[in-house]
Amino acid sequence: MADEGSARIAEAVLAYIGRIPAEHRPLFGRLHELILSARPDVSVVLSYKMPTYKAGRRRLYLAAWKHGVSIYGWKQDEDGGFVARHSDLKTSTGTIRLRAADAAGIRDEEFLGLIRAALGAGEG
Repeated sequence: MADEGSARIAEAVLAYIGRIPAEHRPLFGRLHELILSARPDVSVVLSYKMPTYKAGRRRLYLAAWKHGVSIYGWKQDEDGGFVARHSDLKTSTGTIRLRAADAAGIRDEEFLGLIRAALGAGEG
């Protein structure tokens, strides 16, 4: 596993990131860095063929898709109010699907609220 700050990142995740199409890499990178800043203690592994951020028993999944980046894995009541504010981005499967244009209108603090709620704010 490679270290990025104090986060442990599996080599398979680094390979996944390297294969993300150039047009989606900036958005993926933005969310990846926000997750690492919110929870520098996470382990990042490949699970279900996508980067999985593990903090204790909590998980958050981040994946590139044809038109952008998706976020999966938070509990319904652990999203920091993100889905209520951006209900048009949530799919019926409990996934947030982001296109670059969608994310451009969302402040980092809103994403951090989702991340902190999903992964816990410093919980083990």
